[in-house]
Amino acid sequence: MNEETPRYTHADLLRETARVSWEALEPHFARGVVIQVDSELDLIEVATCFANDDKEKVEAWLTSEQVRYLPNDVAKAWSSGEAELWAAVVAPWVVVQERAG
Repeated sequence: MNEETPRYTHADLLRETARVSWEALEPHFARGVVIQVDSELDLIEVATCFANDDKEKVEAWLTSEQVRYLPNDVAKAWSSGEAELWAAVVAPWVVVQERAG
């Protein structure tokens, strides 16, 4: 792949992002493929970097824990149904962010 031509653009993934319920995420959480994005980051930027295999940015976010596998305690809190969740599917990952109400 040509590094100057990403497979997915910000606009591509913006169209693929939607509000999602915990019930829709739960099977993906059980498979271990839900990635939580810190509220300070742009969900679409993170999803785009995952989709385009931007290892440098993804590794920096993972190291800082701004991006991480969804922890059990957060999943339990989200299962109450009160969290406003937004997600983008970047197979095999589901990249998720809780938005402030």
